[in-house]
Amino acid sequence: MGIGIWQVILILAIVLILFGAGKLPRVMGDLAKGIKSFRSGMKEEVAGEVDDPKEVAHEVPGAADDPAPSAAAAAKADETAKS
Repeated sequence: MGIGIWQVILILAIVLILFGAGKLPRVMGDLAKGIKSFRSGMKEEVAGEVDDPKEVAHEVPGAADDPAPSAAAAAKADETAKS
């Protein structure tokens, strides 16, 4: 269900009509620069998110020391509280 050849031809024809043959190379160059900038920005963001797990563990003290109760334990606690 992707874009077929006729849809691509129609889109290209509309772009050619809107921008004209003279401006088309400049528009495509600007589009390529935008895509390149977007990709480099995404790479920088992903590189910034990848942290050392040891550093992250030190940032959140006690997170692994006090785990949340399981669903079964929580249900059992609710039953005893109701009784």
